[in-house]
Amino acid sequence: MTLRRMTAPDLPEVLAIERVSFPNPWPESTFRGEIQNTGISSPLVAVEEGTGRVVGYLIYWKIVDEVQVNNIAVRPDARRRGVAEAIFRDVIAKLRAEGARLISLEVRISNAAARRLYEKLGFEAWGIRKGYYSNPEEDGLVLGLNLA
Repeated sequence: MTLRRMTAPDLPEVLAIERVSFPNPWPESTFRGEIQNTGISSPLVAVEEGTGRVVGYLIYWKIVDEVQVNNIAVRPDARRRGVAEAIFRDVIAKLRAEGARLISLEVRISNAAARRLYEKLGFEAWGIRKGYYSNPEEDGLVLGLNLA
């Protein structure tokens, strides 16, 4: 698997993954905005060696030394194979090398699989955002990872 910056030609595969992964999928225009926002946004795709297909993606913003993970998903037929963990581990190593000091993200309270992954990576609960998610309405658990 290779991790690289997302480009417009990746969008059909990224959008397909997004639509099957979330009840409120991001529209194409949001992904295009992330691709164009080279100042702070890092939209990344994980590409399968040999086939060249996009198996997952992660989008984060880095502002000075703080990072906000905005979106991560893996195509259904590639889940439970360590793809999300590999993406995250690569990103964490890169951010540490760049001097980032913390990473934060939100996750649905009910998303036990994602919460287990984040815990495995060392993220800790920082708080709750009441009613953060819709369709269905649900609180968001704020998680953080101190990189220092």
